[in-house]
Amino acid sequence: MDKRLKEIEARLAQIRGELTTRAAELKEEEITALENEVETLQQERDTIVATAEKRNALLARIAAGEPVGDDGDGEGNGVPPRVIRNFAGAAGEGRDDGDKYGTMEYRKAFMRHVCRGEAIPAEYRADAVSTTAEVGAVIPTTVLNQIVEKLESTGMILPLVTRTAYKGGVGIPVSTVKPTATWVSEGAGSDKQKKNIKKDGMITFAYHKLRCAVAVSLEVDTMAISAFESLLINNIAEAMVKALEQAIISGDGNGKPKGILAETPETGQAIESAAPSYDDLVNAEAALPLAYENGARWCMSKKTFMGYVGVKDSNGQPIARVNHGITGKPERVLLGREVVCCDYVPSYAATLEAGTVFAFLFNFKDYVLNTNYTMGVKKYEDNDTDDKVTKGIMLVDGKVVDKGSLVTIKKLKAA
Repeated sequence: MDKRLKEIEARLAQIRGELTTRAAELKEEEITALENEVETLQQERDTIVATAEKRNALLARIAAGEPVGDDGDGEGNGVPPRVIRNFAGAAGEGRDDGDKYGTMEYRKAFMRHVCRGEAIPAEYRADAVSTTAEVGAVIPTTVLNQIVEKLESTGMILPLVTRTAYKGGVGIPVSTVKPTATWVSEGAGSDKQKKNIKKDGMITFAYHKLRCAVAVSLEVDTMAISAFESLLINNIAEAMVKALEQAIISGDGNGKPKGILAETPETGQAIESAAPSYDDLVNAEAALPLAYENGARWCMSKKTFMGYVGVKDSNGQPIARVNHGITGKPERVLLGREVVCCDYVPSYAATLEAGTVFAFLFNFKDYVLNTNYTMGVKKYEDNDTDDKVTKGIMLVDGKVVDKGSLVTIKKLKAA
């Protein structure tokens, strides 16, 4: 008997794995066949279990000297009421632990809804959501957790800049001249030098508040499944990262950090171009001071980069390279220099306004992002509407501390 139970549990586990991994591939007749087999196996398993329970109960009563007869279940067989077991089997997987959307019964109902269009049973329908007419089926908890994992992402600009945590209003001095070393004769000295600090070259960080708040109704918050809160917080964090990166590139400094594109390059480091060309890159590399050679990266939109990909040198070779790194991500290169693509720089187009920067060279370490209050997430309840509000908030400012590595390429002005 135990051997047969093990065989049944093994087969049920095999079917469960097949339904999980091949749900999208199974045809309707295959699903029907598996469903019939599962019902047959469940009935056989329940019969074996009931027989064993009846036998054990009878043996226990005989050993205790109790009379064998009706035990109150109306059947007169001396067997306790049978415990209904799940499709998951003896391991207990899929049993109802308070989350009805995580049970095997609901997952099977959800599969039939997707594959055959059958209606979700009434006990699994949500009757208190944002708009009930829009809810056809609630995604099972186990599937939603996988979706949350795939939605996680990291910014491309934020990890490149310098991060600090100075208090707002504190000035950071910037020196203009570095001391120089001189060769001297034996026994001779050299002139004493001072460190020249610019009085008007102080960099001061202010307080700019970045806030993102999302509210859901009390009804939605009450019926939300386990991964809902995690998904909400991830979306808030992602929105704030995007806002930070956009400010780093194109912020105007009014109520937000001052971006790289808002800076005026040093003399001779603003290149004009009628269209993406090989000469643009050569002229920009020539304008980049040797002292800032290391660490400088190109930054442009992906559309602009693809415009440079089509440019060829005098030998007919593409000037751009796109390689696949060890992580499988594309590594974009222009004349041996890494390219960072983002959506915060205007893409080159024939209709682009003259004087607009569409690509630039810069060492992102020369941009300082100062955070007074690191991103925090708070939750509170709106007493007027009973809405549950989740908000992310931080105090931040940012500036370019050294624009010597900044070389811009902008649309040529009409003559």
